[in-house]
Amino acid sequence: MDRTVIGIDVGGTTTKIVGFRKTEDGQKLLIEPQFVRATDPMTSIYGAFGKFTAQNGLELSDIDKILMTGAGSSVIGQSIYNLQCTSVPEFSSSGIGGLYLSGLSEAIVVSMGTGTALVHAKKNGRKYDIKYLGGTGMGGGTLVGLSRRLIGVDTVEHIEQLCGEGDLDRVDLRIKDISQTHTYHGINENLTAANFGKLSDMATNSDLALGLANMIAETIAMLAIFAARNYSLKNIVLIGNLTTIAPIRSAFLGLADNFGVNFIIPENSQFGTVIGAALNED
Repeated sequence: MDRTVIGIDVGGTTTKIVGFRKTEDGQKLLIEPQFVRATDPMTSIYGAFGKFTAQNGLELSDIDKILMTGAGSSVIGQSIYNLQCTSVPEFSSSGIGGLYLSGLSEAIVVSMGTGTALVHAKKNGRKYDIKYLGGTGMGGGTLVGLSRRLIGVDTVEHIEQLCGEGDLDRVDLRIKDISQTHTYHGINENLTAANFGKLSDMATNSDLALGLANMIAETIAMLAIFAARNYSLKNIVLIGNLTTIAPIRSAFLGLADNFGVNFIIPENSQFGTVIGAALNED
């Protein structure tokens, strides 16, 4: 009889949930991830669990175990509805999820949520070697917080819409702006020399929104590039909610060729950590 392992990633107001059906022949079949929003982690956890099981026709007797990760996972004890519930490390879950989604055996995995964490992830057979490398406070919290203060908008969807009409030439100082010959030691002239270093009095809210998104993406991208170089790697897997925002994605992909790396944004990238949690049982 098939059994299901549930993974839950608990944030402050958002909880992500996913499942893997374990077949008799040892395969693990992914059940489409979901997320819910709530005012507190406990409500979010039970809301996500109820929604997920109902929509996928799962009975409690079908579930083998629940593996939880994330900052809010500590609010749950040893069980949910008397089902075994185990906490697993968030960083290792991110690494495992990044490798699973990308199909790679080794990569730098960058988890971009409210803040950002980087790990080196490597798979040897069924074993994973995950090393936390550090991170940055740049992330979704930075985007929303500064957008609220600068342009009075704090909804990600609205920020993304504004970015579509923005112009970085009214915000960022680029290499071409400081090099008259347009040959600054062989560096691409369109690369940023200083984020917000050429902020115009005529800059619109759209320009500011795009400048913020670009600053956050470039900061994270360069940290990831330095980490990849330290391990002589080219593959950098991006996961987390920021990967769904168009200007963030564009900024990463635009830097790839300049620095000889591959920024990989796999399908279901926003669910990378929760998928890794569900696989983090061996």
